Amino acid sequence: MVPLSWYILLGVVLFVIGAAGVLVRRNILVVLMSLELLLNSVNINFIAFGRYHGDFRGQIFAIFVIAITAAEVAVALGILVALVRNKSTLKVDEVTMMKG
Repeated sequence: MVPLSWYILLGVVLFVIGAAGVLVRRNILVVLMSLELLLNSVNINFIAFGRYHGDFRGQIFAIFVIAITAAEVAVALGILVALVRNKSTLKVDEVTMMKG
């Protein structure tokens, strides 16, 4: 059986990679993918802790996070499509203000 510390380490590594992607990258699509990586690293930790304690609540919470993430991605992609139509760019620096 794989020790819990390996899952925690994997979650931390993925979280750091995702956080670096959110903070460093300037493409909105890459920032969105990095945010998804952040949330998936949290899901790994939820499932690992739930499995370690013999409780299923970690898995249920991870399923809720996945469902909320799917809704967030749908809204974000809709905003990205509108952004590309209006500004013709996906760079965060060039899109600082959206007008109605």
